[in-house]
Amino acid sequence: MARRRTHRRPRWFMIALLLILAYFGSMIVSQGFYLSHVYEDQRLATERLTAAQEENDRLRAEKERLGELPYIEKLAREELGMTGAGELPYAPGKRSNNN
Repeated sequence: MARRRTHRRPRWFMIALLLILAYFGSMIVSQGFYLSHVYEDQRLATERLTAAQEENDRLRAEKERLGELPYIEKLAREELGMTGAGELPYAPGKRSNNN
């Protein structure tokens, strides 16, 4: 009787195939981690951009108000402690020693 030859693939072929699949699987996983980091960086950059745009809008509004006399007077009184003509300066929290 003649032996029937079975179509059995060599063992090295299966090992090579498993190694190739493992390599590509690890590449897919590493790319997934990389993309998650990229998305997180993008989210943080978007938050920083939004905050910078809000600050820019606030500064533009203040720049507009700096041309208005009442706003300039308010800043001079609050930040520089200046007084108008005939006014006495008031410093909250300070007490005189006239007992």
